[in-house]
Amino acid sequence: MIIKKRFVKLPQAIISAQQTDPLTKDLYLCELSELLFSKQSIWEHQKPLENHLLLYCTKGDCMLKLGKDGVHIKQEQFCIIPQSFIFKLVIGNMEPTIFMTCQFNGSKSKILEKEFTVVRDLVPSINNRVANRKMLFDEIFNNLSRGYSNFNTHYIHFTFSHLLATFVFASKNSEDIQVEENPLIQQIIRFMEQKVGEKLSLKEISEEVGYSETYLSTMFKEKTNYSPLSYFSHLKITKACEYLDQTKLKIKQIAFILGYSDPYYFSKDFQKKMGISPKFYRTRLKN
Repeated sequence: MIIKKRFVKLPQAIISAQQTDPLTKDLYLCELSELLFSKQSIWEHQKPLENHLLLYCTKGDCMLKLGKDGVHIKQEQFCIIPQSFIFKLVIGNMEPTIFMTCQFNGSKSKILEKEFTVVRDLVPSINNRVANRKMLFDEIFNNLSRGYSNFNTHYIHFTFSHLLATFVFASKNSEDIQVEENPLIQQIIRFMEQKVGEKLSLKEISEEVGYSETYLSTMFKEKTNYSPLSYFSHLKITKACEYLDQTKLKIKQIAFILGYSDPYYFSKDFQKKMGISPKFYRTRLKN
């Protein structure tokens, strides 16, 4: 079974207008959806796609079949299926599996086609802005509900361009590449992820990896642009976004789960890093 949690298909008249508008004709949005699949569901598109299709898995896993080829997609992975392709999604045994999708087109989209069809990871690091990516989806959904004035259409266009860039260039961030190529950085980040619900000192991190605090701090900041403890704090906020989106836990409970002894300080830290309060982040759709 497939449930459309959220779905907007732009009217053909608006798509036609975007195709001739100098601001939007190079890259424009056609459809946006959030789909929930029950286990062992099948989503098959038997006709060639009219537009490019972005598939972003936010929960669960599935098998994507393009012709005779099959590739596995799991949480925090994405794929862009080019226009004119036929595809099938076969959902696994995890329930539910959730995808954010968008169909788009435009003359510049063809330039990006070499980046398509490959399933890519979205590493849950600071640089890849996972939490902000989901907020961009929400922002577009919100504004699509407000009508199709020229001002609103142009705003949606630029917001979508930003969203698409976070996917197409996810693996091109030089800082992320440095992190992926450095085993020590990977070891430190894994340790931080394991301790995300605790308080962590620089001394504990240095003892874990066997390097001095001075060397560790210098090397880590050189590779990531963040101090170790600042990076750890960002990981906590990213995890907080997941709890706010996916659970009904109170903000105070989330603060304690993530190792904050003072919920007020957690809210202040969240506001500083995300630009909005935890309460507003959770209720942003209603607002």
